[in-house]
Amino acid sequence: MAEEQTELEERIIIKDHLTKEIDLVNRDPKRINEDVVKVDFEDVIAEPVGTYSFDGVWKTSYTTFTVSKYWCYRLLSAILGIPLAVIWGFLFALISFCHIWAVVPCIKSYLIEIQCVSRIYSLCIHTFCDPLFEALSKICSNVRVALRKEI
Repeated sequence: MAEEQTELEERIIIKDHLTKEIDLVNRDPKRINEDVVKVDFEDVIAEPVGTYSFDGVWKTSYTTFTVSKYWCYRLLSAILGIPLAVIWGFLFALISFCHIWAVVPCIKSYLIEIQCVSRIYSLCIHTFCDPLFEALSKICSNVRVALRKEI
């Protein structure tokens, strides 16, 4: 009974992972486009003091800008959104595939192979350089430096 419950919970977790609910209200939860696409009417068009157009023109310009930006984005996303989603999905799947099946195995293989070279290099250093530097240190250990101030 407990095993069946655990198996059912695992299936539910897997299903929830694959059929993730999306938030239709907050569509940028990680805020990746926070500083890029916030363009309002006031950010593009502004009239300095003393050079005002008619109030009707200003209101109509504001409405036209806002509505045309809104509907142009919706139209472009309706036409190009799904094909671009397929392209981006394919691209990121390709990148993931290459990373999983090529990059990581090559790095792991390199690390395994370089370990042998590292041991040989370490052995050579300890065999040839350690005695040399030990001898030099014994020679230099008797060197005394005295500083005198001469007037």
